[in-house]
Amino acid sequence: MVRIQEIPLRQIHRPLIRQTDPTKVDALVESIRSIGQQEPIDVLEVDGQYYGFSGCHRFEACQRLGQETIRCRVRKAPPSVLRMHLA
Repeated sequence: MVRIQEIPLRQIHRPLIRQTDPTKVDALVESIRSIGQQEPIDVLEVDGQYYGFSGCHRFEACQRLGQETIRCRVRKAPPSVLRMHLA
């Protein structure tokens, strides 16, 4: 089951380092500032912890804007799925 919810940025673990395009992040900052976050990021919920592997540009844009939360599409998963993402 997938649900949409606001999650504090500080509670989302981002275990893989992603390179972001500063131009894209700047554009998202302006977009989110003027019309809000349109597309949630995808996160896995494993044993009550949240892990983000995509949406790195949106995540960074929300951080730059000083937002405390980000809209997420949350999917519960067992630890085995998390291990696959980390492999």
